[in-house]
Amino acid sequence: CSAIDACESSNGGCSSKAECRRTTPGSRVCVCSAGYTGDGIVCTEINPCLVNNGGCDRNAECTQTGPNQAVCNCLRGYSGDGKTCTYISLCSQNNGGCSEFAICNDTELTDRTCTCKPNYIGDGFKCRGNIFQELLRNSNTSRFYFYLETLSIRDLSGPGPFTLFVPRTDVLNSDPRVKDWIAKGVMAQVLRYHMVGCASLLYKDLTAIANITSLHGDRIHISYSQNSLVLNNKAEIVLSDAIGTNGVIHVINQILVP
Repeated sequence: CSAIDACESSNGGCSSKAECRRTTPGSRVCVCSAGYTGDGIVCTEINPCLVNNGGCDRNAECTQTGPNQAVCNCLRGYSGDGKTCTYISLCSQNNGGCSEFAICNDTELTDRTCTCKPNYIGDGFKCRGNIFQELLRNSNTSRFYFYLETLSIRDLSGPGPFTLFVPRTDVLNSDPRVKDWIAKGVMAQVLRYHMVGCASLLYKDLTAIANITSLHGDRIHISYSQNSLVLNNKAEIVLSDAIGTNGVIHVINQILVP
């Protein structure tokens, strides 16, 4: 007589994911393999993510990759190895994409708000100060700012409102009359002729006006034809409606002369 091996045929009736172990002749036990659980007859994969999030951080996603195996990945808005995840402040990098003149506030894990600082206006992504400050920030108007500074003309730093017609930088640089005006001491008068006080007039407002009085005291004639606004029948508005906290800037392609 020979002992019967209960595991010899069909893994002893155990699960394919189990080990059949002989005990006594004709008897056996079924033990689920590593990573599986059950009675040995039926063995199922252990999903470690079902208990304590698989050991992942509470701000991480646990993903089963095999029997009793898983990987941890930090959720959006967090960084780390998955076991430890740290909140990423959107505002901590490049001011959250907000303007340099805005305050960035984290609101949700993947969002933030941008609010212009006091004395600035805008949507938070683009914030503008008073028109005197804005002149310097734009290459088209920075030369005009330079002359205002050189001649200590500070009208535009006031509360306003103002409407400003600014000859482009290249026009101011190339017009030979500018040097003569400076030499004769009349450049300040020329600059003030480009400023209008007590009104912040947008392009659409100007289309309905025939004349306005400058800070210099002389009138500026406005005409509208062929979808263009022209000042004194000469200078065309080429860029418009740069709005600041105390007025609006329009860029023109000629110098106005009182």
